[in-house]
Amino acid sequence: MSSPLTARAPRLRGARALFTGRDGGVSTGDHAGLNLARHVGDVEDRVQHNRALLAAEIGAPLVFVDQVHSADVHVLPATGEVPVRTADAIVTDRDDVALAIMVADCLPVLLSDPVAGVVAVAHAGRQGLLTGVLERTVEALIGLGAHPGDLEASIGPSICGACYEVSATMREEAAAVLPETWARTSWGTPSLDLRAGAAAVLEASGVARAALDVEHPCTLEDERFFSYRRAARTGRFAGVLRRA
Repeated sequence: MSSPLTARAPRLRGARALFTGRDGGVSTGDHAGLNLARHVGDVEDRVQHNRALLAAEIGAPLVFVDQVHSADVHVLPATGEVPVRTADAIVTDRDDVALAIMVADCLPVLLSDPVAGVVAVAHAGRQGLLTGVLERTVEALIGLGAHPGDLEASIGPSICGACYEVSATMREEAAAVLPETWARTSWGTPSLDLRAGAAAVLEASGVARAALDVEHPCTLEDERFFSYRRAARTGRFAGVLRRA
């Protein structure tokens, strides 16, 4: 798929999936481009316009949640309007809406079971990843009929282990929960590899390694994406998923 709104379009069977970038929107200044977040100081009308562009691209109304770095998962009601809820993952078997999760260095994780016809998006930052947001997302998918062995997942553009510098204490605390996150920056200081941690969690939840797409750019290094580490005042891009 080629579109000015699509920076990356992973192939997940049973769904249409995309990761937006900065290009294609109407926001200006620090949020220049396709900023999709209302909470970062952008002009509301511009954010709404950007969201409308994305909804037109994906061909369905967008469902967002108020993200708070939690492990909470929102399962959409079977029909009707979808109120905005506080959560960091969304799960559905509906095909009349598209799920959107916003990030600017954290992991946008998209999951699809093409057999059961169930999809999910999750925001996996350090806190959410370590407190179980991905495990709970897989559990919610199973609750709607998914089978872990049929799941496919894409861990999208996010800060890489070579760039996500943290204190030595934070690294040790994270590695005590999820050893795969232990890493060093390219300049030799303590860091966290959230992608490796997420891949390990998904594999432990039953997702086959061959069904994991993890090859995406580092948001700090690639200026096509918003990055909070690069500039604290910035926009948010999104991982977007619609059941096919």
